[in-house]
Amino acid sequence: MENNYELIVSIVNRGFSDEVVDGAKQSGAKGGTIIYGRGTSNYEKVNFFGISIEPEKEIILTLTKNEQKNEIMKGICEKARIDERGKGICFTLPVTQVRGFGGKKDDQK
Repeated sequence: MENNYELIVSIVNRGFSDEVVDGAKQSGAKGGTIIYGRGTSNYEKVNFFGISIEPEKEIILTLTKNEQKNEIMKGICEKARIDERGKGICFTLPVTQVRGFGGKKDDQK
């Protein structure tokens, strides 16, 4: 089966998802999905009055065709400054099947 899609996953500190979405849209993405979470890394823990607080995160999922992946990922990394230490992480995952765009199967487009 041909893999026509990639999922770009961007994880940034809470409050910085707008930069990711803006960078993606400026580079050709139609939109994305934002999910809220929290980190578990030891070096990001903050102690506040003796209570350990895990930093809140935003996970931005951007589904795109393979041929647009590099341009969109570049736009995300530039706009959200992902390559700077502590700004976040961005990676891709292959997607083997997609349904739901306009109610049609991917192979019927």
